[in-house]
Amino acid sequence: MPLCAEPAAARRNRRRVREIYLASFPREERMPFFLMCLLAKMPQTQFLAFREGEQVCGFAYMAVLDGMAFLLFLAVDPALRSRGYGSAILREIAALYPDCKRLVSIERCDAPADNAAQRLRRRQFYLRNGYAQTGYLVELSGQKQEILLQNGDFDPEECFAFFQKYSNGAMRPPIFRANG
Repeated sequence: MPLCAEPAAARRNRRRVREIYLASFPREERMPFFLMCLLAKMPQTQFLAFREGEQVCGFAYMAVLDGMAFLLFLAVDPALRSRGYGSAILREIAALYPDCKRLVSIERCDAPADNAAQRLRRRQFYLRNGYAQTGYLVELSGQKQEILLQNGDFDPEECFAFFQKYSNGAMRPPIFRANG
C-alpha cells in the first residue's frame, strides 16, 4: 500500500490526526496536541500524517537530530488497525531517514500491568518490523520504558546526549541496563 507522508499539522490533516491521537493514547501519556503542533515547527521535530489517497491512516511524531530519529508517538486509525498500516508507516520512516539510528521506547513487558498482552503485542510489532531490543530502559515522565533500535548499535551516552540536545538541556532522562 503506497502511503504519502505530509505534515500532520497541515490544515487538511490536523483534525483527523488529533482524533487518532486522542483515541490511541491514554491521557497520562499524551502531551497537549496544540503543543505537538507548535513543536513540529522546530526543524528537529517531525510530525507526519500518513495518507492513503485522501484517507489519513495514521501519524508519527519524532525527534530527529544528529543521525538519530526517536519515535515518540506512532498511531494508526483504530478502524484500520491490523491491516498493515503500522508496518507501512515504519517502512516510510526508514525510507525518510535511511542513515539514522531509529529508536522507540515502549512500555515494559516484564512489569506486571493490566495491559500486559497489549504491551507484548506492541513489542512483537516492532521486532517483526526490524527493531531490536537494546537491553536498556529510559525513564520518561516517571515511566521506565524499554528502548528498541533499528539501524545501528545502541550507545546509552549517545542517547542521553540526544535527549539533552533535542530539549536544549531540559530533558535528562536516566538510561540504564534493563537487568541492572
